[in-house]
Amino acid sequence: MIQGAMIVWFVLTAASLAFVVWDSIFNGVTSWVQKLAWVLVVAYTGPFGCFLYLMTCRSPFPGGHDAFTKKTWKQAVNSEMHCLAGDATGIVIAAAIVPALGLTNGWDSVFEYLAGFVCGLFIFQALMMRGMFEGDYWKAVQKTFFAETVSMNCVMAGMLPTMIVLTSFWPDSREPSSPEFWFRMSIASIVGLITAYPVNYWLVASHLKHGCMTLPGKDTPSLGHRSPEMSMASAMEEMPVHNRDGGDDHVEHGKMQMTSLPFTMQCTLIAASFALLFGAGIVTDLFVPIRFGLMN
Repeated sequence: MIQGAMIVWFVLTAASLAFVVWDSIFNGVTSWVQKLAWVLVVAYTGPFGCFLYLMTCRSPFPGGHDAFTKKTWKQAVNSEMHCLAGDATGIVIAAAIVPALGLTNGWDSVFEYLAGFVCGLFIFQALMMRGMFEGDYWKAVQKTFFAETVSMNCVMAGMLPTMIVLTSFWPDSREPSSPEFWFRMSIASIVGLITAYPVNYWLVASHLKHGCMTLPGKDTPSLGHRSPEMSMASAMEEMPVHNRDGGDDHVEHGKMQMTSLPFTMQCTLIAASFALLFGAGIVTDLFVPIRFGLMN
């Protein structure tokens, strides 16, 4: 039965991925990093990711992208894609390597966490945001570190326990060349997407993280979000007009202004996200022992 389910899943994933790649090329109005993020997420989450793409990112008609994506919940989904794409890519790469190292599942998880964090922060967050800091990549790293850390930890709080539990009951899924491995990673990615959504919604709603941004000239100029490829100097020339009717659309015109929290608050929230991650590990250990020995 599980073999049949995997065949159906991979067929739907291939179809979903082909559609998103095609649509990104011929209908996409976002930056190349955001397009790549969606392609990777759909590769990992299959039809589930494709459904989210249709609901939150795909331009419904020429000139309609900004109006379609401006709701906060849609912005939050798009914001999470950058994090999930980078984190999951790093985790998949690490998970494909660790079986050859003969490590225990605890060290596997540490290695996967570090790989996901590096890939998520240095590519899909800082690289995406560098244009908002006049092309200063390392400043972008500094400015996105907080958002990436709390979001990453929430992704990991879902992905790592899922991977550990599935591996314990499904040993064949450790082998990167097997379909079971990729099916397990798809399940873990979907769980991580779900667990990280609340914090991404809060980050976007609080203007602490960017959402879905349209490239200049690709959509109606007077609406919504601008691409991060614009410099901060030119963006500041446009004053945002806030929606005061109590709705979700917190910015209607001009650049979505980013804010930051005091350093002590950032540290507190980062510590809380690590507490969540460790808590997820403790709960997982109740069902599947997490070991940190030298060898399996």
